[in-house]
Amino acid sequence: MAEEEKDAPVFHLQRVYLKDLSVEIPHAPEVFLDNTQPKLSFEIDSFDSELKDEMVEVGVKCTITCKLGDKTGFLVEAKEAGIFEIKNVSQEQKTLLKGITCPNIVYPYLRANLADILQRASFPPVHLTEINWEIFYQQKQEKINGASGNNNKNDQNPQVNGEVGSSN
Repeated sequence: MAEEEKDAPVFHLQRVYLKDLSVEIPHAPEVFLDNTQPKLSFEIDSFDSELKDEMVEVGVKCTITCKLGDKTGFLVEAKEAGIFEIKNVSQEQKTLLKGITCPNIVYPYLRANLADILQRASFPPVHLTEINWEIFYQQKQEKINGASGNNNKNDQNPQVNGEVGSSN
């Protein structure tokens, strides 16, 4: 019985943490008096790195840019990450855990931190939409596989991009 437990698949979240956060408001305080319709753009991507003792860091990074005409209202960049123990699984399963399951666990923390920091910076909170990480992972793999055929280094690290005009 002990031998079976020793070889059993293991997937444990050890810790979630805010790895990096930057808030820039280059035109403060003027932006708080500007009534121009804001335009938000988003870039979201995931990342991972192997640590020691079958641990892995997996994170999600996001950049939100708010434009007011030709001025930048704010620029927020954040990385939220988690440390996961993943062992006794196939490489394929580990890749799927790192690409789908782990970002799905970390992303809600990133969303909450971004909404909070923007509100604390005196802006309305921005609530990022839910992401289907399975589809995100599949699209990322398609871009990577497509990029390997044309050797375009700019496509090697695909991201989800989006723009939204705010209706305040």
